[in-house]
Amino acid sequence: MSDLFGAFGLQLPLLFAQAVNFGVLMVVLWYLLYKPVMKTLEARKEKIAAGVHAADEAQAKAASADAEAAKVVHGAETEAEGIVATARESASAERARIVREAEERAASVERDAEARAKEDAARALRESEKEIARLAVLAAEKVLSQK
Repeated sequence: MSDLFGAFGLQLPLLFAQAVNFGVLMVVLWYLLYKPVMKTLEARKEKIAAGVHAADEAQAKAASADAEAAKVVHGAETEAEGIVATARESASAERARIVREAEERAASVERDAEARAKEDAARALRESEKEIARLAVLAAEKVLSQK
């Protein structure tokens, strides 16, 4: 066998020494390189999984927040509709009150105008009666002074 190795240019003690060196190198690289790299990869894998889980939770929270916001908006719309309806009712009642007051003032002004007109007519009648009486006295004086 040593002839066979010699034919290929292999030396058994050197081959054994290289095998031992390769084994030592593999053990050193295993502990110093492979394990830390694998640990780092596992940590990254866990971080990525945690990030995906957090993203799923955030998406669920966002959907919940959207639903809550829609509920709040709907509640606000309902409340706004109620306020508008109340304002319309209040405005209608206020309008009716203002119209009623205006009608009452118009009726009062009309009554006052009628009362003044009657008073003016009565005063004019009294003045004309006084004037007629005075003219009658003057006419009577004139007729008596001629006779």
